[in-house]
Amino acid sequence: MAIIELEGLEYYAYHGCFKEEQIVGNKFEMYVKLEYDAAKPCETDFIGDALNYQRAYEMISKEVKITSHLLEHVCERVLDMLYENFPEIQKATIKLSKLNPPMGGQIKKVSLTLSR
Repeated sequence: MAIIELEGLEYYAYHGCFKEEQIVGNKFEMYVKLEYDAAKPCETDFIGDALNYQRAYEMISKEVKITSHLLEHVCERVLDMLYENFPEIQKATIKLSKLNPPMGGQIKKVSLTLSR
């Protein structure tokens, strides 16, 4: 079993339930953990046998830019896209953080984690 972790992915997007959030936008940070059987690429040393995390990153970045009200919805869409395009994934975890959320006080971030 191999684990690929994409850490510190940064985005500017327009997710949120408040109208202002969908107009002004906010900074988001994402962590992605992908687990798959890497026996073949370990043996062959051929990139075509490995999970292409550059392609995964590009597809995640495109999906995160689609506006949603809820972090849950964004994470679920990303998981759906990953499983649809990378059948070798056995388990995936997505953590999406909204930096400086508008909650009426000082808060660094709020995060949601989904796994499948």
